[in-house]
Amino acid sequence: MTTLTTRRFDTRRALDTALEARLAETIAAAGPRAIMLSGGHTPLPAYGALAARTPQHDGRLHVLFSDERYVPIDSEASNYHQSRLLLDALALAPASLLRVRTELPLEEAAADYERALTRLLESGVRIGLGLLGLGADGHTASLFSADDLARARGHLAIAVQRPDGMSAVSVTPQLLAQIEVLLFVVAGADKERAVRALEAHDAGLTAWRAVQGCRAVELWTVVPG
Repeated sequence: MTTLTTRRFDTRRALDTALEARLAETIAAAGPRAIMLSGGHTPLPAYGALAARTPQHDGRLHVLFSDERYVPIDSEASNYHQSRLLLDALALAPASLLRVRTELPLEEAAADYERALTRLLESGVRIGLGLLGLGADGHTASLFSADDLARARGHLAIAVQRPDGMSAVSVTPQLLAQIEVLLFVVAGADKERAVRALEAHDAGLTAWRAVQGCRAVELWTVVPG
């Protein structure tokens, strides 16, 4: 059974500070482990603040992404590009950074990412923390609809045609179920309706359906002003 715990912060700054601390704690832990970063603008202040501290790890850390728009890696729309300050500070070995290779054809990029995720899981590395965003329309990662969820069955990553006309590669509920703690990080008044639906376990909300196989799910958001 999925348990959802909500934590509401009085200010956006308080949310950013708490997220920075949570990431730092996970990164500093000992042993083979992985974290999943999310895209969008909400986690970027925490990424930047943590990067400025040059976080230390024992060399057994892996990083993956919840999703990636099908754009060049130096595009401003790329989640990988937006995370570069933190990634550069972590100085991971190339094999420890799992990114969507958008230089490949879309379906091949999805298959390549799925193979990388499979190798990670088969190696015994635990994904201790996974970050997720929440769209005003109720999507998470690049899972937007019931059709996306249906196509995701049996896969760890799939190619997606986004409603905005862009393509993307997204992790799936099957991958999310392997993560010890999933953390939705949400800010913005336009997302309050989706937040309430998530808290209500709304079966019609794509984001809620996507995490049904997960035991521990947290929702961090800002008290509406």
